[in-house]
Amino acid sequence: MDRMDRAAMADFLRRRREALRPEDVGFNPGPRRRTQGLRREEVASLAVMSTDYYTRLEQRRGPQPSEQMLASLARALRLTGDERDYLFRVAGHSAPDAVTAATHVAPGLLRVMDRLDDTPALILSNLGEALVQNRLADALFGDRPSRKGLARSSTYLWFTDPASRRVYPERDHDRHSRSQVANLRVAYGSMGARSRAGDLVRALQKESAEFSDLWERHEVAKRFEARKTLVHPELGEIELDCQSLFTEDQSQILLVLTAPPRSEGHEKLRLLSVLGRNRFADGPAAPQETH
Repeated sequence: MDRMDRAAMADFLRRRREALRPEDVGFNPGPRRRTQGLRREEVASLAVMSTDYYTRLEQRRGPQPSEQMLASLARALRLTGDERDYLFRVAGHSAPDAVTAATHVAPGLLRVMDRLDDTPALILSNLGEALVQNRLADALFGDRPSRKGLARSSTYLWFTDPASRRVYPERDHDRHSRSQVANLRVAYGSMGARSRAGDLVRALQKESAEFSDLWERHEVAKRFEARKTLVHPELGEIELDCQSLFTEDQSQILLVLTAPPRSEGHEKLRLLSVLGRNRFADGPAAPQETH
């Protein structure tokens, strides 16, 4: 028997849904909107679940959600850390462990990203995990947030999956390798050897001689280039400027890629919006609960 407080969870979900406005999550409010806050189907879409499943949760008759589903709901409803922990508890689970909590996207960064629909933007953890990204970032990098385990980290993929390097010109590979390792050194220093950063380092030392050599250099730096070149299989090289916004504790970063108006890069971003996602870098789709 689960320990769900269905009444408390249903009321909490409804009130958090009603407290959000469409523009808070990047939706167009429309001219004839009667619903206070978000519609149920909008929350379901943001959380990647069926509308029927979400509706049953609000009506106190749904099954106990998994921790993965609760994390998706917390992100969709833009919950703070305290609100996320409360949701887990009334749903009959313990508060998230260190792994789940570390990947809960900072609501402040999400609010900024929600307003960016004409340029690639993504939120990364300090381990290089793509936590969430918009449709243009999806088109450039593939569906990285759906990856599982160590493969969620761009650093792990860079040193273990040659296909992941195709998004950067070969001339930039050496510099990018050093940057990946230097960033991981920062995370390792702050999180410790027995953390997820330590697990990542130990795995890479076993699987990549290149990583091991660079790790021994002991370079430590948060390196996010002000300008980078990305490679798209149909559009070729795209020159983009990079803007970075960190959370106060430096654990997450919003990375925004832009191009000057009327530049070649700007035109290619416009074409990218038409082409949609290229799937050359996609991993397997994440499982979805559609009860």
